[in-house]
Amino acid sequence: MTGFDFFLAGWAVAALLMGVAWMVQWRVEDAGVVDFTWAVGLGVLAIAYALLADGHPTRRLVVALMAGGWSFRLAAYILFNRVIDKPEDGRYQRLRAHWREHTQLKFFGFFQAQALLTAVFAVPFLVVALTPERPPPPAIIAAVAIWLLAVGGEALADRQLAAWRADRANRGRTCRAGLWRYSRHPNYFCEWLHWWSYPLLAWGSPEWWLTLLGPALMLYTLLKVTGIPYTEQQALASRGDDYRAYQRTTSGFVPWFPKKEVS
Repeated sequence: MTGFDFFLAGWAVAALLMGVAWMVQWRVEDAGVVDFTWAVGLGVLAIAYALLADGHPTRRLVVALMAGGWSFRLAAYILFNRVIDKPEDGRYQRLRAHWREHTQLKFFGFFQAQALLTAVFAVPFLVVALTPERPPPPAIIAAVAIWLLAVGGEALADRQLAAWRADRANRGRTCRAGLWRYSRHPNYFCEWLHWWSYPLLAWGSPEWWLTLLGPALMLYTLLKVTGIPYTEQQALASRGDDYRAYQRTTSGFVPWFPKKEVS
């Protein structure tokens, strides 16, 4: 199979997964399952590419472990913190209210658009799995180091935020604990940082440049689409002046030392 054949097959798998997710959404009336399925789909494609492609075994093993581990951690977080026993995400509630006619048909198109995005986001995994040359050890070491830092940082930020929210004394207040002191969105920053593991893992491939799709698309999504803009809008609506003060003192994305509040 050529690389394009693998891409089409991956897209077909993602479309099937999203089709099942769409049916679940129809039954439970919660489109948040699309985010869970997106995360799971990327892990499934990474492992499938690692098993079926003919690249160097070390590259295939490492990309399966790294992409699969990242994917299933994120999917579990989404499932237990945003889907199970939780109201439908506000983004999808607004879509449901806006799409009053042919609602489920429009949701089907939305879910299938996410399937295409899943296949595109998985291109870095495919490039790694198809690269036949032995990977340079420094590139592997750097890739694993970035992965550990990024995924570990994202998990830590998630735990710190959950602990903050669990304390009733913090109701209506913005989390400034741990990593949240240095970035308003440390989880998003670590998510983006994680995608830089794969360009390093594909070092030496003629198609190396395709791995830059991962960090580029993720950065655009986080900064311009459903990441930071929506999260900040919700935070301002729920925490008002406290969050405005947080915006004035704390970096919006890249972790940095907070500014002093000017009275």
